[in-house]
Amino acid sequence: MPPSQGSAHPLRLLGVYAALLAVIYALVFFTGDKSPTPKLGIDLQGGTRVTLSARTPDGSKPSQDSLKKAQDIIENRVNGLGVGGSEVVIDGDNIVITVPGDDGQQARALATTAKLYIRPVLQAVPAAGRGATPQTAPATQPAPAAQPTTPETTQPATPETEQSAPAPQQRVFPAQQPTQPPADPSLTPTEEATKEIQAAKAVRQSTDASVQQAALAALDCGKADPLAGNDDPALPLVTCSTDGTEVFLLDKSRIDGQEIKDATSGLNQQQARHEVYLDFKSGGSDAWAALTGEYVYKRVAFVLDSKVVSAPVVQQGPQQGGRTQISGNFTATSAKELANTLKYGSLPLSFQTSEAETVSATLGLSSLKAGLLAGAVGLVVVLLYCLTYYRMLGFVTGLSLVASGFAVYGIMVLLGRWIGFTLDLAGIAGLIIGIGMTADSFVVFFERIKDEMREGRSFRSAAPRGWQRARRTILSGNAVSFIAAAVLYILAVGQVKGFAFTLGLTTILDVVVVFLVTSPLVLLASRTAFWSKPSVNGLGAIQQIARERKAAEAALGKA
Repeated sequence: MPPSQGSAHPLRLLGVYAALLAVIYALVFFTGDKSPTPKLGIDLQGGTRVTLSARTPDGSKPSQDSLKKAQDIIENRVNGLGVGGSEVVIDGDNIVITVPGDDGQQARALATTAKLYIRPVLQAVPAAGRGATPQTAPATQPAPAAQPTTPETTQPATPETEQSAPAPQQRVFPAQQPTQPPADPSLTPTEEATKEIQAAKAVRQSTDASVQQAALAALDCGKADPLAGNDDPALPLVTCSTDGTEVFLLDKSRIDGQEIKDATSGLNQQQARHEVYLDFKSGGSDAWAALTGEYVYKRVAFVLDSKVVSAPVVQQGPQQGGRTQISGNFTATSAKELANTLKYGSLPLSFQTSEAETVSATLGLSSLKAGLLAGAVGLVVVLLYCLTYYRMLGFVTGLSLVASGFAVYGIMVLLGRWIGFTLDLAGIAGLIIGIGMTADSFVVFFERIKDEMREGRSFRSAAPRGWQRARRTILSGNAVSFIAAAVLYILAVGQVKGFAFTLGLTTILDVVVVFLVTSPLVLLASRTAFWSKPSVNGLGAIQQIARERKAAEAALGKA
C-alpha cells in the first residue's frame, strides 16, 4: 500500500487554494481604489522629478557628507511613506528625487527640512486685514471651566485666544514697512539666497520691539519664505502659520526637535481630527514638563521649518511624561507625512525646491509589451514541450502555472496599494524567472513518479510515493533560491531590489502552488481510469521498461 501521508484529501487542498484566490481578488475588487492593475515603475510609466538645491546660511558649498546624509534621510522617508519605485540621487550640489506618476507634491514633501522647535507665543495677529499699526493680542484669561487633561490632549486655540503679550508699544510705526532689497543681478544664485536669508533674519529675528512689531505688520504669508529651515533658535521669530491665517511673534526655542524619540499619526476619535503624536527623549520630556508648567493657559507653538504648524493652549501643567501631540488642519495623508518627516530626523541642509518636471518613461509601454510577449512565447514553448514529453502531466503543468499567475497578479495589485510597490521591468524579469523555477519543481515531481514506475509500480501507486520523494527536494531547492533572493534584496539598490523582491515572492508561491495545486491534481488523475491509461498520461513507455526489467529478472532467476 502507498503511504497515506501527503496523499489524502486532494480536493480539500485544491479548495484551500481556491479560497486563497477568492480572498485575494475580493481584496482587489472591494478594497482600496478598486483598480485591478498593479502600479508601474518609472521606467514603464514615467514620473515626476524634483531638483533640490542645497542652501547654507553662510552661502558656503555644502559638504558631500551633508548631502549623503540628506539623501539617506530622504530615502528613509520614502520607505516610511511606502512610495515604491522612487529614486533619490546626488547630482553635484543638488539632490534629485524622482517618484512614479505625475504628482510632484509628494516629492516636494519628502524634502522638508524638518527642523522642529517648540517656542512660546508672545503675540499673534490675524494674517488678513492687518493695518500698518498692528494691535497687540489680548491677554488670555485662564479658562475657569477647563477640564483636567492628559499630556496628549492640548487643544488648539482660535485666533481670538492669545497668550499674554508684552505691554503694547505706544508708538506710531512708519508707513514704509521693512521689505526685502531688490535682487542684485551681479550676484550668483547662491549669493542671492544668502543675502535673502540674512535680510530676513535682520527683520524677523530682531530683538528690538519696534522692529518686531513692524515685521508683524509687513509679513506676507502668501510669499515663499527665504528663512525656511534657517531661523536661529536662540533668537525670537516673526513667522506665519502653515495655513497663512495668523502671524506670530515667538520667543526663542525651548525644545529642539532633536529631542523627539518617535512620531506617529492617528485619528482623535473624540474631536474627529487627525493629529501627530510625539514621544520625547528624557531631556525633551523634562523640558516639556517645565514649559507646560510655565505656560499653563497660554499658547506654545510647534514650529516646523520656520512656520507654525500648531499653536495650542496648554490646558494643564506641568505635563509629565514624554508624549504630546500636534494638532492642526491635518488630513490622514498630511499627518502621516509630518510624522514620517519628524520620525526620521531633520535634514542637515535646507533646500530650495525647483518646479516639478515630468519624466517620460525610459522604456515605455512598448518595452513592457515586448517583455511580456517574450515571456508569453517562452511560457507557451515550455507548455508545448511538457505536453509533448509528459502529455497529461504537461496539462497539469499548464493548470498549475495559470493558477500561480492569477495569484501573482492579484498580489502585485494589493502590494501596490498597501506598501506602494511598483512593478518595473526588472521586477517583471524576476516574475518570469520565478515562474520558470515553478516549472522546474513540476519536472522534479514528475521524474520521481517515473522512477517509481520503473520499479514496477502502477501510476496510482507511483504518484503518492513520487510526491513523498520529490517534496523534500522541491523544498530544498526553493529554500536556496529564496535565501539568494533575500540576500540580493538586502544588498542591492535601485531596480535590482524589485528583481529580488519578485523573485522571492514567486519562490514562495512556487511552494504553495506545488503543494496545493500540482500534487492534488496529479493524485486525482492517478485515481481516474481515463487519466491512468498509458496512451493518455504518456507513461506507457516507462511501464513497458518496467515489464521488460521484470521479465529479465525472472529469466535470470530461472537460469
